[in-house]
Amino acid sequence: MMSTHSSIKDAFSSYADYLNALNEKRERVVKASRDVTMNSKKVIFQVHRISKNNREEVLEKAEKDLAAVRDQQISRLVKELEGTDFWKLRRAYSPGVQEYVEAATFFKFCKTGTLLNLDEINASLLPLSDPSREPLQINLLDYLLGLADLTGELMRLAIGRISDGEVEFAESICRFVRDIYRELTLVVPLMDDTYDMKTKMDTMLQSVVKIENACFSVRVRGSEYIPLLGSSDPSSFLLRVSDAEL
Repeated sequence: MMSTHSSIKDAFSSYADYLNALNEKRERVVKASRDVTMNSKKVIFQVHRISKNNREEVLEKAEKDLAAVRDQQISRLVKELEGTDFWKLRRAYSPGVQEYVEAATFFKFCKTGTLLNLDEINASLLPLSDPSREPLQINLLDYLLGLADLTGELMRLAIGRISDGEVEFAESICRFVRDIYRELTLVVPLMDDTYDMKTKMDTMLQSVVKIENACFSVRVRGSEYIPLLGSSDPSSFLLRVSDAEL
């Protein structure tokens, strides 16, 4: 009887050790994810400084900043999660990963006009992992959630480029965002975990409409329309769109 009691106690003691270790790891992962989020936002802010006069300079700095996020903050996540069942802690690191995807895809579009795909992102993370252990790989859902957030940043960029007279660049952004939205409308209904994605799809549609309205209005009314961007003029296409949404 005593031996049975002792074995049960030992078993629960090992369970407690496991859960305590998991909770401590979760706290470290959450902290690392917050650092990834914060520094990825800095990359996004840097890219938003782009204009026709400073394009090379801005993108060069953004590329260095993005590499620093990968080699420092993402590397911390990799070291915590490689070789483990990292899907158990997905909720802890998902926000940071989504922000990193958003920053990386935003930079890639502004540099090349193309989309950075999931395989390319995961390939860039492989050198951070120990070859003898299972590497941390970004899953498809986090990639798509980050991609959905990208469209909001592209909407802001398009409005800014129109204000600076770069209408053709804004139109290329419009086509790109429209293509992303169209493709995702085909994918999202087939996904299992779609609550977050469906919410972001609604916001994505708003971004598409805002860019289309801006490009259309400038083409129809010409340069006289550019000063109205963000104004409270009743004829502005941004009527009913708050400054916080831009």
